Amino acid sequence: MLDHDLMLEAGGSSATIQSNPASFVEIILQRAKTTPEAIALNFYTADGYRTSLSYGLLAQRCQAIAAVLQRVTKPGDRALLLYPPGLGYVEAFFGCLFAGVIAVPAYPPRPNRRDQRLEAIISNAQARVMLAASEVVAQQRALSQQYPGLAQLQWIASDLVNSQLASMWQAPSINTHDLAFLQYTSGSTSQPRGVMVSHENLVYNSGLIAQSFGITADDHVFIWLPPYHDMGLIGGIMQPLFTGCELSLIDPLTFLQQPLIWLRMISDLGVTVTGGPNFAYDLCVAKAKPEALAGVDLSRLRVAFNGAEPIRAATLERFSRTFAPLGFKPQAFLPCYGLAEATLFVSGAPHAAEPTTLTVDAQALSQHQALPSERGTLLVSSGMVAAPQIVAIVDPEQGQVCADGWVGEVCIHGRSIAHGYWDNSAASEATFQLILPDGSGPFLRTGDLGFIHEGQLYITGRLKDLIIIDGRNHYPQDLELSVELAHPAIRQGGCAAFAVDGADGEQIVIVAEIRRPNQAEEAAQAVRLALQQQYDLAIADLMWVRPGQVPKTSSGKVRRRECRQRYLSQTLNSLEGEE
Repeated sequence: MLDHDLMLEAGGSSATIQSNPASFVEIILQRAKTTPEAIALNFYTADGYRTSLSYGLLAQRCQAIAAVLQRVTKPGDRALLLYPPGLGYVEAFFGCLFAGVIAVPAYPPRPNRRDQRLEAIISNAQARVMLAASEVVAQQRALSQQYPGLAQLQWIASDLVNSQLASMWQAPSINTHDLAFLQYTSGSTSQPRGVMVSHENLVYNSGLIAQSFGITADDHVFIWLPPYHDMGLIGGIMQPLFTGCELSLIDPLTFLQQPLIWLRMISDLGVTVTGGPNFAYDLCVAKAKPEALAGVDLSRLRVAFNGAEPIRAATLERFSRTFAPLGFKPQAFLPCYGLAEATLFVSGAPHAAEPTTLTVDAQALSQHQALPSERGTLLVSSGMVAAPQIVAIVDPEQGQVCADGWVGEVCIHGRSIAHGYWDNSAASEATFQLILPDGSGPFLRTGDLGFIHEGQLYITGRLKDLIIIDGRNHYPQDLELSVELAHPAIRQGGCAAFAVDGADGEQIVIVAEIRRPNQAEEAAQAVRLALQQQYDLAIADLMWVRPGQVPKTSSGKVRRRECRQRYLSQTLNSLEGEE
Protein backbone atom coordinates (compact mmCIF):
# COMPACT_ATOMS: atom_id res chain seq x y z
CA MET A 1 0.00 0.00 0.00
CA LEU A 2 1.10 3.54 -0.64
CA ASP A 3 0.80 4.41 3.03
CA HIS A 4 4.09 2.53 3.43
CA ASP A 5 7.37 2.80 1.59
CA LEU A 6 7.27 3.54 -2.12
CA MET A 7 9.25 1.41 -4.52
CA LEU A 8 11.00 3.65 -7.02
CA GLU A 9 12.80 1.90 -9.86
CA ALA A 10 15.71 3.78 -11.36
CA GLY A 11 15.22 4.18 -15.11
CA GLY A 12 17.69 2.23 -17.22
CA SER A 13 18.86 0.16 -14.28
CA SER A 14 17.79 -3.00 -12.51
CA ALA A 15 18.54 -1.33 -9.18
CA THR A 16 15.64 -0.09 -7.09
CA ILE A 17 15.50 2.77 -4.64
CA GLN A 18 13.54 1.89 -1.51
CA SER A 19 12.48 5.02 0.29
CA ASN A 20 9.59 7.18 1.33
CA PRO A 21 10.45 10.39 -0.55
CA ALA A 22 9.04 13.61 0.82
CA SER A 23 9.12 15.37 -2.52
CA PHE A 24 10.15 15.28 -6.15
CA VAL A 25 13.33 17.05 -5.09
CA GLU A 26 14.40 13.85 -3.35
CA ILE A 27 13.27 11.69 -6.27
CA ILE A 28 15.25 13.66 -8.86
CA LEU A 29 18.34 13.80 -6.65
CA GLN A 30 18.17 10.04 -6.04
CA ARG A 31 17.92 9.32 -9.74
CA ALA A 32 20.72 11.75 -10.54
CA LYS A 33 22.91 9.97 -8.01
CA THR A 34 22.17 6.39 -9.08
CA THR A 35 21.70 6.80 -12.86
CA PRO A 36 23.05 10.25 -13.85
CA GLU A 37 23.40 9.38 -17.53
CA ALA A 38 19.90 7.88 -17.93
CA ILE A 39 17.57 9.98 -20.10
CA ALA A 40 14.87 11.65 -18.03
CA LEU A 41 12.98 13.29 -20.88
CA ASN A 42 13.13 14.21 -24.56
CA PHE A 43 11.45 17.06 -26.41
CA TYR A 44 10.75 16.76 -30.13
CA THR A 45 10.04 19.57 -32.57
CA ALA A 46 7.56 19.18 -35.41
CA ASP A 47 10.37 18.27 -37.82
CA GLY A 48 11.73 15.58 -35.49
CA TYR A 49 14.66 17.45 -33.88
CA ARG A 50 15.28 16.10 -30.37
CA THR A 51 16.71 17.70 -27.25
CA SER A 52 17.18 15.60 -24.13
CA LEU A 53 17.91 15.90 -20.44
CA SER A 54 19.61 13.19 -18.40
CA TYR A 55 18.78 12.88 -14.72
CA GLY A 56 22.20 14.26 -13.85
CA LEU A 57 21.76 17.33 -16.05
CA LEU A 58 18.17 17.84 -14.90
CA ALA A 59 19.26 17.89 -11.27
CA GLN A 60 22.09 20.32 -12.07
CA ARG A 61 19.79 22.71 -13.95
CA CYS A 62 17.21 22.58 -11.14
CA GLN A 63 19.88 23.34 -8.53
CA ALA A 64 21.30 26.23 -10.55
CA ILE A 65 17.89 27.86 -11.10
CA ALA A 66 17.02 27.26 -7.45
CA ALA A 67 20.27 28.93 -6.35
CA VAL A 68 19.29 32.07 -8.27
CA LEU A 69 15.78 31.98 -6.81
CA GLN A 70 17.13 31.59 -3.28
CA ARG A 71 18.94 34.90 -3.63
CA VAL A 72 15.71 36.84 -4.21
CA THR A 73 12.99 34.79 -2.52
CA LYS A 74 12.17 33.09 0.73
CA PRO A 75 10.46 29.70 1.11
CA GLY A 76 6.76 29.94 0.35
CA ASP A 77 7.07 32.84 -2.10
CA ARG A 78 5.37 32.31 -5.45
CA ALA A 79 7.10 32.24 -8.82
CA LEU A 80 5.09 32.80 -11.99
CA LEU A 81 6.23 30.57 -14.89
CA LEU A 82 5.61 31.81 -18.45
CA TYR A 83 7.07 29.28 -20.88
CA PRO A 84 6.18 27.63 -24.14
CA PRO A 85 6.20 23.82 -23.84
CA GLY A 86 9.72 22.44 -23.67
CA LEU A 87 12.58 21.40 -21.46
CA GLY A 88 13.08 24.96 -20.19
CA TYR A 89 9.67 24.85 -18.58
CA VAL A 90 10.46 21.53 -16.87
CA GLU A 91 13.77 22.89 -15.52
CA ALA A 92 12.07 26.03 -14.18
CA PHE A 93 9.18 24.17 -12.57
CA PHE A 94 11.41 21.80 -10.65
CA GLY A 95 13.86 24.63 -9.99
CA CYS A 96 11.10 26.26 -7.97
CA LEU A 97 10.58 23.07 -5.96
CA PHE A 98 14.34 22.84 -5.34
CA ALA A 99 14.23 26.41 -3.97
CA GLY A 100 11.23 25.83 -1.70
CA VAL A 101 9.31 28.32 -3.85
CA ILE A 102 5.69 27.72 -4.91
CA ALA A 103 5.51 27.38 -8.71
CA VAL A 104 2.65 29.02 -10.60
CA PRO A 105 2.54 27.65 -14.18
CA ALA A 106 0.77 29.68 -16.86
CA TYR A 107 0.82 29.86 -20.63
CA PRO A 108 2.84 32.81 -22.01
CA PRO A 109 0.63 35.59 -23.35
CA ARG A 110 0.11 36.03 -27.05
CA PRO A 111 1.31 39.34 -28.54
CA ASN A 112 -1.34 42.06 -28.71
CA ARG A 113 -4.00 39.82 -27.18
CA ARG A 114 -5.21 40.32 -23.64
CA ASP A 115 -5.60 37.10 -21.64
CA GLN A 116 -8.16 37.48 -18.85
CA ARG A 117 -7.17 34.14 -17.34
CA LEU A 118 -3.54 35.24 -17.02
CA GLU A 119 -4.67 38.53 -15.49
CA ALA A 120 -6.66 36.60 -12.87
CA ILE A 121 -3.66 34.38 -12.07
CA ILE A 122 -1.29 37.35 -11.71
CA SER A 123 -3.73 39.13 -9.41
CA ASN A 124 -4.50 36.10 -7.23
CA ALA A 125 -1.07 34.48 -6.90
CA GLN A 126 0.78 37.65 -5.85
CA ALA A 127 4.07 36.19 -7.08
CA ARG A 128 7.43 37.67 -6.15
CA VAL A 129 9.36 36.63 -9.26
CA MET A 130 8.66 35.56 -12.81
CA LEU A 131 10.63 32.88 -14.62
CA ALA A 132 10.59 32.77 -18.40
CA ALA A 133 12.71 32.06 -21.46
CA SER A 134 15.02 34.88 -22.52
CA GLU A 135 12.90 35.67 -25.60
CA VAL A 136 9.93 36.32 -23.29
CA VAL A 137 12.02 38.37 -20.86
CA ALA A 138 13.13 40.50 -23.82
CA GLN A 139 9.50 41.66 -24.10
CA GLN A 140 9.42 42.82 -20.46
CA ARG A 141 8.42 46.43 -21.18
CA ALA A 142 5.61 45.57 -23.59
CA LEU A 143 4.25 42.76 -21.44
CA SER A 144 4.36 44.91 -18.30
CA GLN A 145 2.28 47.54 -20.07
CA GLN A 146 -0.18 44.87 -21.19
CA TYR A 147 -0.27 43.23 -17.74
CA PRO A 148 0.62 45.87 -15.10
CA GLY A 149 0.93 43.21 -12.40
CA LEU A 150 4.06 41.86 -14.11
CA ALA A 151 5.87 45.16 -13.58
CA GLN A 152 6.01 44.45 -9.84
CA LEU A 153 7.88 41.15 -10.30
CA GLN A 154 11.56 40.38 -10.62
CA TRP A 155 12.13 38.74 -14.00
CA ILE A 156 14.57 35.85 -14.44
CA ALA A 157 15.56 34.31 -17.77
CA SER A 158 16.18 30.73 -16.68
CA ASP A 159 17.89 29.64 -19.90
CA LEU A 160 20.64 32.20 -19.19
CA VAL A 161 21.32 30.79 -15.70
CA ASN A 162 24.83 29.30 -15.58
CA SER A 163 24.70 25.60 -14.67
CA GLN A 164 27.82 26.05 -12.53
CA LEU A 165 25.65 27.94 -10.02
CA ALA A 166 24.32 24.54 -8.94
CA SER A 167 27.18 24.42 -6.41
CA MET A 168 25.62 27.44 -4.65
CA TRP A 169 22.31 25.66 -4.06
CA GLN A 170 21.21 25.04 -0.49
CA ALA A 171 18.77 22.20 0.05
CA PRO A 172 15.54 23.62 1.51
CA SER A 173 13.80 22.04 4.45
CA ILE A 174 10.69 20.57 2.80
CA ASN A 175 7.78 19.29 4.85
CA THR A 176 5.46 16.93 3.02
CA HIS A 177 2.55 19.30 3.67
CA ASP A 178 4.39 22.31 2.23
CA LEU A 179 2.91 23.63 -1.01
CA ALA A 180 4.71 22.67 -4.21
CA PHE A 181 2.67 24.64 -6.74
CA LEU A 182 -0.63 26.33 -7.53
CA GLN A 183 -2.64 24.56 -10.22
CA TYR A 184 -5.05 27.09 -11.64
CA THR A 185 -8.20 25.36 -12.76
CA SER A 186 -9.35 25.58 -16.36
CA GLY A 187 -12.44 27.54 -15.37
CA SER A 188 -15.03 25.70 -17.50
CA THR A 189 -17.79 26.68 -15.05
CA SER A 190 -16.14 29.51 -13.09
CA GLN A 191 -13.15 31.83 -12.89
CA PRO A 192 -9.84 29.97 -12.47
CA ARG A 193 -8.85 29.23 -8.88
CA GLY A 194 -5.41 28.33 -7.59
CA VAL A 195 -5.53 24.78 -6.24
CA MET A 196 -2.92 24.41 -3.49
CA VAL A 197 -1.02 21.18 -4.25
CA SER A 198 1.48 19.93 -1.66
CA HIS A 199 4.62 17.86 -2.09
CA GLU A 200 2.83 14.92 -0.47
CA ASN A 201 -0.09 15.26 -2.89
CA LEU A 202 2.28 14.98 -5.86
CA VAL A 203 4.25 11.98 -4.62
CA TYR A 204 1.19 10.12 -3.40
CA ASN A 205 -0.91 10.68 -6.53
CA SER A 206 2.00 9.67 -8.76
CA GLY A 207 2.14 6.40 -6.86
CA LEU A 208 -1.59 5.84 -7.41
CA ILE A 209 -1.17 6.37 -11.15
CA ALA A 210 1.79 4.00 -11.33
CA GLN A 211 -0.17 1.29 -9.55
CA SER A 212 -3.41 1.75 -11.47
CA PHE A 213 -1.80 2.06 -14.91
CA GLY A 214 0.83 -0.59 -14.22
CA ILE A 215 3.65 1.75 -15.29
CA THR A 216 7.22 0.54 -14.70
CA ALA A 217 10.72 1.77 -15.47
CA ASP A 218 10.63 -0.26 -18.68
CA ASP A 219 7.86 1.86 -20.21
CA HIS A 220 8.24 4.73 -22.65
CA VAL A 221 5.67 7.51 -22.18
CA PHE A 222 4.77 9.96 -24.95
CA ILE A 223 2.82 13.15 -24.12
CA TRP A 224 1.57 16.09 -26.19
CA LEU A 225 -0.73 17.53 -23.49
CA PRO A 226 -0.34 21.15 -22.28
CA PRO A 227 2.17 21.08 -19.39
CA TYR A 228 0.32 23.81 -17.48
CA HIS A 229 -2.65 21.60 -16.61
CA ASP A 230 -2.90 18.73 -14.17
CA MET A 231 -3.04 15.92 -16.73
CA GLY A 232 -0.12 17.21 -18.79
CA LEU A 233 2.04 18.24 -15.85
CA ILE A 234 1.40 15.54 -13.24
CA GLY A 235 0.27 12.64 -15.40
CA GLY A 236 2.46 13.54 -18.35
CA ILE A 237 5.72 14.83 -16.83
CA MET A 238 5.89 14.10 -13.11
CA GLN A 239 4.58 10.54 -13.14
CA PRO A 240 7.26 9.25 -15.58
CA LEU A 241 9.95 10.93 -13.46
CA PHE A 242 8.44 9.26 -10.39
CA THR A 243 8.50 5.86 -12.08
CA GLY A 244 11.88 6.30 -13.75
CA CYS A 245 10.74 5.51 -17.29
CA GLU A 246 11.71 7.43 -20.40
CA LEU A 247 9.48 10.36 -21.38
CA SER A 248 9.11 12.06 -24.76
CA LEU A 249 7.19 15.32 -25.30
CA ILE A 250 5.98 17.47 -28.17
CA ASP A 251 4.27 20.86 -28.26
CA PRO A 252 0.45 20.56 -28.02
CA LEU A 253 0.19 22.89 -31.03
CA THR A 254 2.20 20.40 -33.09
CA PHE A 255 -0.38 17.73 -32.30
CA LEU A 256 -3.34 19.99 -33.06
CA GLN A 257 -1.82 20.93 -36.43
CA GLN A 258 -0.69 17.39 -37.25
CA PRO A 259 -2.77 14.93 -35.19
CA LEU A 260 -1.27 11.87 -36.85
CA ILE A 261 2.20 12.81 -35.62
CA TRP A 262 1.01 11.35 -32.31
CA LEU A 263 0.56 7.91 -33.86
CA ARG A 264 3.76 8.10 -35.91
CA MET A 265 5.80 9.00 -32.83
CA ILE A 266 4.21 6.14 -30.87
CA SER A 267 5.36 3.81 -33.64
CA ASP A 268 8.83 5.28 -34.21
CA LEU A 269 9.76 5.49 -30.51
CA GLY A 270 8.19 2.23 -29.37
CA VAL A 271 5.89 4.08 -26.99
CA THR A 272 3.98 1.94 -24.49
CA VAL A 273 1.98 4.59 -22.56
CA THR A 274 0.20 7.70 -23.87
CA GLY A 275 -3.15 9.42 -23.65
CA GLY A 276 -5.31 12.49 -23.93
CA PRO A 277 -8.89 13.78 -23.85
CA ASN A 278 -11.66 12.14 -25.86
CA PHE A 279 -11.51 14.74 -28.66
CA ALA A 280 -7.91 13.78 -29.49
CA TYR A 281 -8.91 10.26 -30.46
CA ASP A 282 -11.76 11.62 -32.60
CA LEU A 283 -9.32 13.98 -34.28
CA CYS A 284 -7.01 11.12 -35.24
CA VAL A 285 -9.90 9.18 -36.77
CA ALA A 286 -11.02 12.25 -38.74
CA LYS A 287 -7.51 12.77 -40.16
CA ALA A 288 -6.69 9.10 -40.79
CA LYS A 289 -5.47 8.45 -44.35
CA PRO A 290 -3.65 5.33 -45.51
CA GLU A 291 -0.78 7.25 -47.10
CA ALA A 292 -0.16 9.22 -43.91
CA LEU A 293 -0.09 6.07 -41.77
CA ALA A 294 2.08 3.84 -43.94
CA GLY A 295 4.43 1.80 -41.76
CA VAL A 296 2.83 2.88 -38.46
CA ASP A 297 2.83 0.10 -35.84
CA LEU A 298 0.73 0.57 -32.68
CA SER A 299 1.12 -2.97 -31.38
CA ARG A 300 3.49 -2.03 -28.55
CA LEU A 301 1.08 0.54 -27.09
CA ARG A 302 -0.45 -1.00 -23.95
CA VAL A 303 -2.00 2.06 -22.23
CA ALA A 304 -3.95 4.81 -24.01
CA PHE A 305 -5.63 6.74 -21.21
CA ASN A 306 -8.70 8.84 -21.92
CA GLY A 307 -9.85 11.52 -19.48
CA ALA A 308 -10.41 15.24 -18.76
CA GLU A 309 -13.74 15.40 -20.62
CA PRO A 310 -16.76 13.12 -21.20
CA ILE A 311 -15.61 9.75 -22.56
CA ARG A 312 -17.75 8.56 -25.44
CA ALA A 313 -18.15 4.88 -26.27
CA ALA A 314 -18.54 5.72 -29.97
CA THR A 315 -15.12 7.37 -29.94
CA LEU A 316 -13.46 4.30 -28.44
CA GLU A 317 -15.17 2.05 -30.98
CA ARG A 318 -14.27 4.24 -33.98
CA PHE A 319 -10.64 4.58 -32.93
CA SER A 320 -10.30 0.84 -32.27
CA ARG A 321 -11.90 -0.06 -35.60
CA THR A 322 -9.87 2.49 -37.58
CA PHE A 323 -6.48 1.60 -36.15
CA ALA A 324 -6.86 -2.13 -35.53
CA PRO A 325 -5.05 -2.81 -38.86
CA LEU A 326 -2.07 -0.92 -37.39
CA GLY A 327 -1.95 -3.17 -34.33
CA PHE A 328 -3.98 -1.09 -31.88
CA LYS A 329 -5.70 -3.24 -29.26
CA PRO A 330 -9.00 -2.12 -27.65
CA GLN A 331 -7.75 -3.25 -24.23
CA ALA A 332 -5.09 -0.53 -24.43
CA PHE A 333 -7.81 2.04 -23.76
CA LEU A 334 -7.86 3.13 -20.12
CA PRO A 335 -10.77 5.49 -19.32
CA CYS A 336 -10.04 7.47 -16.17
CA TYR A 337 -11.37 10.29 -14.02
CA GLY A 338 -9.64 12.99 -12.06
CA LEU A 339 -9.44 16.70 -11.31
CA ALA A 340 -6.96 19.28 -10.11
CA GLU A 341 -8.54 19.48 -6.66
CA ALA A 342 -7.63 15.80 -6.17
CA THR A 343 -4.11 16.52 -7.53
CA LEU A 344 -5.07 14.56 -10.65
CA PHE A 345 -6.01 10.88 -10.58
CA VAL A 346 -9.10 9.48 -8.83
CA SER A 347 -10.18 6.37 -10.74
CA GLY A 348 -9.24 4.32 -13.76
CA ALA A 349 -10.23 1.19 -15.59
CA PRO A 350 -8.05 -1.90 -15.07
CA HIS A 351 -5.15 -1.85 -17.54
CA ALA A 352 -5.05 -4.64 -20.14
CA ALA A 353 -8.86 -4.95 -20.05
CA GLU A 354 -11.34 -3.52 -22.55
CA PRO A 355 -13.33 -0.50 -21.28
CA THR A 356 -16.59 -1.25 -19.48
CA THR A 357 -19.78 0.34 -20.78
CA LEU A 358 -23.31 0.48 -19.37
CA THR A 359 -26.58 1.33 -21.08
CA VAL A 360 -29.04 3.05 -18.74
CA ASP A 361 -32.66 4.07 -19.21
CA ALA A 362 -32.67 7.70 -20.37
CA GLN A 363 -35.96 8.52 -18.64
CA ALA A 364 -34.76 7.09 -15.32
CA LEU A 365 -31.45 8.95 -15.67
CA SER A 366 -33.35 12.22 -15.97
CA GLN A 367 -34.76 11.39 -12.52
CA HIS A 368 -31.32 10.73 -10.97
CA GLN A 369 -31.48 6.94 -11.28
CA ALA A 370 -29.06 4.83 -13.34
CA LEU A 371 -31.25 1.93 -14.34
CA PRO A 372 -29.57 -0.64 -16.64
CA SER A 373 -31.54 -1.11 -19.83
CA GLU A 374 -31.18 -2.70 -23.26
CA ARG A 375 -31.77 0.70 -24.88
CA GLY A 376 -31.01 4.19 -23.66
CA THR A 377 -27.93 6.24 -22.83
CA LEU A 378 -24.60 4.46 -23.28
CA LEU A 379 -22.01 5.40 -20.63
CA VAL A 380 -18.33 4.51 -20.30
CA SER A 381 -17.03 3.50 -16.87
CA SER A 382 -14.22 5.57 -15.37
CA GLY A 383 -13.05 2.45 -13.58
CA MET A 384 -12.45 1.57 -9.97
CA VAL A 385 -11.58 4.24 -7.42
CA ALA A 386 -7.88 3.98 -6.59
CA ALA A 387 -7.64 2.62 -3.03
CA PRO A 388 -7.29 3.74 -0.31
CA GLN A 389 -9.12 6.83 -1.56
CA ILE A 390 -12.84 6.93 -0.72
CA VAL A 391 -15.56 8.15 -3.07
CA ALA A 392 -19.06 8.90 -1.82
CA ILE A 393 -21.98 9.75 -4.10
CA VAL A 394 -23.91 12.46 -2.26
CA ASP A 395 -27.27 14.10 -2.88
CA PRO A 396 -26.14 17.72 -3.48
CA GLU A 397 -29.33 19.16 -1.97
CA GLN A 398 -30.01 16.84 0.97
CA GLY A 399 -26.42 15.93 1.83
CA GLN A 400 -27.27 12.24 2.19
CA VAL A 401 -25.15 9.48 0.69
CA CYS A 402 -26.86 7.92 -2.33
CA ALA A 403 -27.32 4.19 -2.75
CA ASP A 404 -25.51 2.47 -5.60
CA GLY A 405 -27.20 3.17 -8.90
CA TRP A 406 -28.44 6.62 -7.90
CA VAL A 407 -26.88 9.76 -9.34
CA GLY A 408 -25.37 12.36 -7.01
CA GLU A 409 -22.33 14.55 -6.58
CA VAL A 410 -18.99 12.72 -6.61
CA CYS A 411 -17.19 13.48 -3.33
CA ILE A 412 -13.67 12.28 -2.49
CA HIS A 413 -11.58 11.72 0.64
CA GLY A 414 -7.90 10.79 0.69
CA ARG A 415 -4.28 11.93 0.73
CA SER A 416 -4.43 13.21 -2.85
CA ILE A 417 -6.94 15.93 -1.95
CA ALA A 418 -5.33 19.35 -2.27
CA HIS A 419 -5.24 21.92 0.53
CA GLY A 420 -7.86 24.26 -0.86
CA TYR A 421 -7.88 27.32 -3.10
CA TRP A 422 -5.18 29.95 -2.74
CA ASP A 423 -6.39 33.11 -0.97
CA ASN A 424 -10.02 32.01 -1.17
CA SER A 425 -11.12 30.66 2.20
CA ALA A 426 -14.84 30.80 1.43
CA ALA A 427 -14.53 28.67 -1.72
CA SER A 428 -12.10 26.35 0.06
CA GLU A 429 -14.55 25.77 2.91
CA ALA A 430 -17.45 25.14 0.53
CA THR A 431 -15.50 22.77 -1.73
CA PHE A 432 -13.00 20.91 0.45
CA GLN A 433 -14.71 20.55 3.85
CA LEU A 434 -17.85 18.45 3.34
CA ILE A 435 -18.72 16.35 6.39
CA LEU A 436 -21.13 13.46 5.79
CA PRO A 437 -24.10 12.77 8.11
CA ASP A 438 -22.16 9.97 9.85
CA GLY A 439 -19.42 12.46 10.76
CA SER A 440 -16.84 11.16 8.27
CA GLY A 441 -14.73 13.50 6.20
CA PRO A 442 -13.70 15.97 5.17
CA PHE A 443 -14.68 15.23 1.57
CA LEU A 444 -13.94 17.19 -1.59
CA ARG A 445 -17.04 18.24 -3.48
CA THR A 446 -16.08 17.80 -7.13
CA GLY A 447 -19.11 19.41 -8.74
CA ASP A 448 -19.32 16.34 -10.99
CA LEU A 449 -22.38 14.12 -11.09
CA GLY A 450 -22.04 10.36 -11.21
CA PHE A 451 -22.96 7.00 -9.73
CA ILE A 452 -21.45 3.69 -8.68
CA HIS A 453 -22.47 0.48 -10.45
CA GLU A 454 -20.89 -2.86 -9.57
CA GLY A 455 -17.99 -1.05 -7.93
CA GLN A 456 -17.20 1.18 -10.90
CA LEU A 457 -17.55 4.95 -11.17
CA TYR A 458 -19.60 6.51 -13.98
CA ILE A 459 -19.55 10.27 -14.57
CA THR A 460 -22.75 11.73 -16.00
CA GLY A 461 -22.06 15.48 -16.10
CA ARG A 462 -21.37 18.71 -14.24
CA LEU A 463 -23.72 19.82 -11.47
CA LYS A 464 -23.62 23.47 -12.53
CA ASP A 465 -24.25 22.62 -16.20
CA LEU A 466 -27.29 20.42 -15.56
CA ILE A 467 -30.36 21.50 -17.57
CA ILE A 468 -33.78 20.93 -15.97
CA ILE A 469 -36.80 21.10 -18.29
CA ASP A 470 -40.28 20.13 -17.05
CA GLY A 471 -38.76 18.41 -14.03
CA ARG A 472 -36.42 16.23 -16.09
CA ASN A 473 -32.63 16.43 -15.94
CA HIS A 474 -30.67 16.72 -19.17
CA TYR A 475 -26.88 16.54 -19.39
CA PRO A 476 -25.57 19.11 -21.86
CA GLN A 477 -22.86 16.80 -23.21
CA ASP A 478 -25.57 14.30 -24.22
CA LEU A 479 -27.49 16.98 -26.10
CA GLU A 480 -24.29 18.28 -27.67
CA LEU A 481 -23.33 14.82 -28.91
CA SER A 482 -26.77 14.36 -30.47
CA VAL A 483 -26.44 17.73 -32.19
CA GLU A 484 -22.97 16.93 -33.54
CA LEU A 485 -24.13 13.58 -34.92
CA ALA A 486 -27.31 14.98 -36.45
CA HIS A 487 -25.64 16.29 -39.62
CA PRO A 488 -22.13 16.05 -41.17
CA ALA A 489 -21.92 19.82 -41.64
CA ILE A 490 -21.79 20.33 -37.86
CA ARG A 491 -18.27 20.47 -36.41
CA GLN A 492 -17.40 17.82 -33.82
CA GLY A 493 -16.54 19.26 -30.39
CA GLY A 494 -17.85 22.71 -31.31
CA CYS A 495 -21.26 22.79 -29.63
CA ALA A 496 -22.68 24.25 -26.40
CA ALA A 497 -26.09 23.45 -24.92
CA PHE A 498 -27.51 25.55 -22.09
CA ALA A 499 -30.75 26.86 -20.66
CA VAL A 500 -32.13 30.41 -20.61
CA ASP A 501 -35.18 31.82 -18.87
CA GLY A 502 -38.31 31.97 -20.98
CA ALA A 503 -41.88 33.10 -20.42
CA ASP A 504 -42.89 29.57 -19.42
CA GLY A 505 -39.72 28.52 -17.59
CA GLU A 506 -36.30 27.38 -18.76
CA GLN A 507 -35.75 26.86 -22.48
CA ILE A 508 -32.88 25.21 -24.36
CA VAL A 509 -30.49 27.08 -26.61
CA ILE A 510 -27.91 25.40 -28.85
CA VAL A 511 -24.84 27.22 -30.17
CA ALA A 512 -23.02 25.10 -32.74
CA GLU A 513 -20.13 25.52 -35.13
CA ILE A 514 -20.95 24.67 -38.73
CA ARG A 515 -18.37 23.85 -41.37
CA ARG A 516 -20.66 24.31 -44.38
CA PRO A 517 -22.98 27.29 -43.80
CA ASN A 518 -24.81 26.63 -47.07
CA GLN A 519 -26.25 23.51 -45.37
CA ALA A 520 -27.42 25.37 -42.24
CA GLU A 521 -31.15 25.03 -42.95
CA GLU A 522 -30.89 21.30 -43.61
CA ALA A 523 -28.69 20.82 -40.53
CA ALA A 524 -31.12 22.79 -38.34
CA GLN A 525 -33.97 20.50 -39.33
CA ALA A 526 -31.84 17.46 -38.51
CA VAL A 527 -30.89 18.88 -35.11
CA ARG A 528 -34.45 19.70 -34.11
CA LEU A 529 -35.64 16.27 -35.20
CA ALA A 530 -32.83 14.48 -33.30
CA LEU A 531 -33.52 16.28 -30.03
CA GLN A 532 -37.26 15.82 -30.38
CA GLN A 533 -36.98 12.09 -31.04
CA GLN A 534 -34.23 11.32 -28.52
CA TYR A 535 -35.18 13.60 -25.62
CA ASP A 536 -38.68 14.92 -26.43
CA LEU A 537 -37.16 18.40 -26.38
CA ALA A 538 -37.89 21.50 -28.44
CA ILE A 539 -35.16 24.10 -28.96
CA ALA A 540 -35.90 27.74 -28.21
CA ASP A 541 -33.01 28.90 -30.41
CA LEU A 542 -30.31 27.35 -32.58
CA MET A 543 -27.41 29.65 -33.39
CA TRP A 544 -24.79 28.77 -35.98
CA VAL A 545 -21.28 30.16 -35.57
CA ARG A 546 -18.04 29.67 -37.48
CA PRO A 547 -15.51 27.01 -36.35
CA GLY A 548 -13.53 28.17 -33.33
CA GLN A 549 -16.22 30.55 -32.04
CA VAL A 550 -17.64 28.40 -29.23
CA PRO A 551 -15.61 29.51 -26.16
CA LYS A 552 -13.38 26.87 -24.59
CA THR A 553 -10.88 26.67 -21.78
CA SER A 554 -7.16 26.41 -22.50
CA SER A 555 -7.49 22.64 -22.03
CA GLY A 556 -10.24 22.36 -24.64
CA LYS A 557 -13.37 22.14 -22.48
CA VAL A 558 -16.48 23.99 -23.64
CA ARG A 559 -17.19 27.03 -21.48
CA ARG A 560 -20.97 26.72 -21.44
CA ARG A 561 -21.56 29.47 -18.90
CA GLU A 562 -19.46 31.94 -20.89
CA CYS A 563 -21.21 30.88 -24.08
CA ARG A 564 -24.55 31.48 -22.38
CA GLN A 565 -23.46 34.92 -21.16
CA ARG A 566 -22.24 35.90 -24.61
CA TYR A 567 -25.44 34.63 -26.16
CA LEU A 568 -27.55 36.72 -23.77
CA SER A 569 -25.36 39.80 -24.30
CA GLN A 570 -25.48 39.27 -28.07
CA THR A 571 -21.70 39.23 -28.38
CA LEU A 572 -21.49 35.91 -30.24
CA ASN A 573 -20.72 36.31 -33.94
CA SER A 574 -23.61 34.35 -35.43
CA LEU A 575 -23.66 33.41 -39.10
CA GLU A 576 -26.23 34.85 -41.49
CA GLY A 577 -29.20 32.57 -41.83
CA GLU A 578 -29.01 31.25 -38.30
CA GLU A 579 -32.18 30.19 -36.65
